[in-house]
Amino acid sequence: MSGHYESPIREPLITGHKTYHDITEDIARPVESKAGKLWWIAFSLAMVAFLYGFGCIAYTVGTGIGVWGLNKTINWAWDITNFVWWVGIGHAGTLISAVLLLFRQKWRLSINRSAEAMTIFAVVQAGLFPVIHMGRPWVGYWVFPIPNNFGSLWVNFNSPLFWDVLAISTYLSVSVVFWYMGLIPDFAMLRDRATKPVAKKMYSILSFGWGGNAKHWQRFEELSLVLAGLATPLVFSVHTTVSFDFATSVIKGWHSTIYPPYFVAGAIFSGFAMVQTLLGVARKVVGLEDYITRKHIEYMNIVILVTGGMVTVAYLTEFFVAWYSGSRYEDFTYFTVGAATGPYWWAFWLLILCNVLIPMSLWYRPLRRNFLWTFIVSIVINIGMWFERFDIIVINLSRDYLPSTWTMFMPSFVDVGIFLGTIGFFFVLFLLYARTFPVIAQAELKTALKSSGESYKKHHVEHKHNEHEYK
Repeated sequence: MSGHYESPIREPLITGHKTYHDITEDIARPVESKAGKLWWIAFSLAMVAFLYGFGCIAYTVGTGIGVWGLNKTINWAWDITNFVWWVGIGHAGTLISAVLLLFRQKWRLSINRSAEAMTIFAVVQAGLFPVIHMGRPWVGYWVFPIPNNFGSLWVNFNSPLFWDVLAISTYLSVSVVFWYMGLIPDFAMLRDRATKPVAKKMYSILSFGWGGNAKHWQRFEELSLVLAGLATPLVFSVHTTVSFDFATSVIKGWHSTIYPPYFVAGAIFSGFAMVQTLLGVARKVVGLEDYITRKHIEYMNIVILVTGGMVTVAYLTEFFVAWYSGSRYEDFTYFTVGAATGPYWWAFWLLILCNVLIPMSLWYRPLRRNFLWTFIVSIVINIGMWFERFDIIVINLSRDYLPSTWTMFMPSFVDVGIFLGTIGFFFVLFLLYARTFPVIAQAELKTALKSSGESYKKHHVEHKHNEHEYK
């Protein structure tokens, strides 16, 4: 896609004085060469976590969800917390790819492919939890309104579970199409470079006969814009639907009209933080230091600051609404004085520390452009966003309307193991993806080289300086 003129004052988005050939070589190298030591270390750690989590899931299916830490009062807890957390993480991929494409932002070119893959892998993790939460995963297909032999058996269209199924399946379908379509030019590049017959045949099939002529590029750009236009509303609709799981209930602390925009802002907040985590891993493990620069990290951190500010305003609003309502049943919801001083005080203050206080350090420009600090903050934010979902679900349910039902939730080793397993599964998928598909869209990245490459930037500055002397 053609790029517009960019001021020479701006920092280059591609460092290292790259040429068009260098970009092709650098992007194809992780796929064509052997994995390095860092990749094997990261993959081994992720695989260990995944296998442990898979064992916990098998134990749950074989024994029943009584092995979880649920009780008579809190029957939504760890698993639904993880579900909402993973769905939120999956949002930034579509936002980076679709919204920034519509606004013609060049800095998306180095990060959109990782973000799109993150969306798919995160939604896969999120989909695991409602299935095993059913208790009978072998009849999980009953959530779809499909013809059956059981008579007039239909899904409950009033059930939030069915809304989640529709939202996730739609979001996953559009995300996969958007991700795969962007890969077609890169598959063609790998096809042309492949030396082994099997690899050449595989990439030939995946590239759909891409030839790179003007007509192909015209159709590619038109379809990209159409899909971006379709995907953009999904950024807002999917997590709004997830928020309806809570907002349409009559449980204290949940029946709130601020939940839809609040959940969307929180999802983008946590999603961008996870993208920062993945970029920090990809820079070192795959060797993309020249394409994921300080400028990319800074732009991402600016978005994190904006969405973090929205989340902070939502926190203050929730606190005010609970206080102003005057309802004694709102005294112990997830964002009140009761939550801050009650038995779950540690979860409340971890939320404040991780989501409000520590991200504020990104207002300081040297920290906002520091790779190590950005990586640490991104992990801290996702820890805080997990505790936000935990507080919303567990704190609100732990104090029911009857004091006799008040209880505490403690996760079992199975709860923790399944969660760690999904994190391991997520990174296993991402690391395998980085060894199989190009992590950066090299064809699109080349369009920004002459306006955002380091050598071209230097040439523009020298040219302007000579022009000034001549005048």
